[in-house]
Amino acid sequence: MTQLHDLRLRLLVQQESERIADSQQADLDLSVVQARCLCWLALLAEAHEDQASDAERRGDTEQAMGWFADSMRLRDVIQVVSSIEIPLPGTLEDDEKDADDSSDPLAA
Repeated sequence: MTQLHDLRLRLLVQQESERIADSQQADLDLSVVQARCLCWLALLAEAHEDQASDAERRGDTEQAMGWFADSMRLRDVIQVVSSIEIPLPGTLEDDEKDADDSSDPLAA
């Protein structure tokens, strides 16, 4: 069952990466990738919490604890991905231009 879950997750990630690549053919906007990742991670965490609740209702405490632990790990990953600072596309060019201007000793 775990292998099936892993394969399904890989397929979802592959499909989403293809959608991102297709929709962002010229320039890949990392902030869009980050936002989509956060959406998928939140959905996965919620699904794991639902599975934990179902297992708890069935009286399968061990399975419930496993699903709950997985959901907590996903919440940790959400925090890590959220903390990654990705510059917006327009701000990166402005920063490079400002750096070029400040490196010229003859600039006014």
